[in-house]
Amino acid sequence: MKKKILMVCEAFGGGVFTYVSQLCNDMTEYFDVYLAYSLRPQTPKNYKEFLNDNVHLIEMKCVGVKNLFSLKSDFNAIRELREIEKNIRPDIIHLHSSVAGGLGRIAYKGEKNSVVYTPHGYAHILMGQGIKSKMYKLIEKILGNRAITLTCCESEDEEAKKFSKETAYIETGVNLTDLSKSLDRIEPEKNEKFTVFTLGRACVQKQPHIFNEIASKVPEAKFIWVGNGELEKQLNAQNVEVTGWKTRKEALAIAKGADAFILCSLGEAIAMSLIENMYLKKLILVSNTMGNKSVIKDGINGYVCESPEEYAKKIKKAMIEFPKELPQRAYRDVLEIYNTKTMTNKYVKFYKSVMK
Repeated sequence: MKKKILMVCEAFGGGVFTYVSQLCNDMTEYFDVYLAYSLRPQTPKNYKEFLNDNVHLIEMKCVGVKNLFSLKSDFNAIRELREIEKNIRPDIIHLHSSVAGGLGRIAYKGEKNSVVYTPHGYAHILMGQGIKSKMYKLIEKILGNRAITLTCCESEDEEAKKFSKETAYIETGVNLTDLSKSLDRIEPEKNEKFTVFTLGRACVQKQPHIFNEIASKVPEAKFIWVGNGELEKQLNAQNVEVTGWKTRKEALAIAKGADAFILCSLGEAIAMSLIENMYLKKLILVSNTMGNKSVIKDGINGYVCESPEEYAKKIKKAMIEFPKELPQRAYRDVLEIYNTKTMTNKYVKFYKSVMK
């Protein structure tokens, strides 16, 4: 009889949705997998099609209704989480992202099972400075030792060690079979100029003002932001195009046609878009922050930059002589490390090692 794993995911959208749905699918061969989730506006309408039939789905009604700072909502959510645990009796409970991690570490005592928490990028870093960010950091300090903290890369693990005595990390991976099939059917979008792009919501974490400043310093190149958001008005340089949200096929066409990919964020766990563009052999330029600096090694498989001026300098240099060896090394890194086959093997080993 297979051991039971309960995945708890309130942030069931975007990169976390991709990560958790893939993880659930991959683990069904080895464990009996249950997924307790909350629907978000970002959750795909056809989300069930992304999960195989062996994943047991439980839609939560109270978790994620409000943020962590509503006592009535938190009480109802904790009660719901404990009821799910009582009904399933899992051997491992794996909490994904800050809200599920906060509520779950209060709800679950880990007396008859092991509790694991994956932040998918610590909220207090991704939010930037502010009162809310300080509150999330305080929560991590209080709850840090109520679970094993499993992060997505070495630099995120370094942050985890500030709050938790028991930590580990497993690098994020993409499904190379699915990605390869998707790419085979897509023609690249043609560009007359050297093209630099990024993908994501124009929000504090992604620092659109930095992207815009880089673009303004390289007016001879074309810059594309795939997505939109509350800070998209910061993307106002004449050579910046904001496409809004695109379908998967359209976004991959833009990626295939581009020369370079930028990720100038405040921090990441490991961005799926980063790994995909490494696989596409794009020149990668990232900020020297949590997540990014674990994947990209400056001058080896891409560039790690400290300022808009440094990004601009590297891009201008690449426009004169493209450093082909960097994207080639990044591609090899994906084949060896950042793929779901490697990730699955590491997860199976990890789960078996922490079971009581």
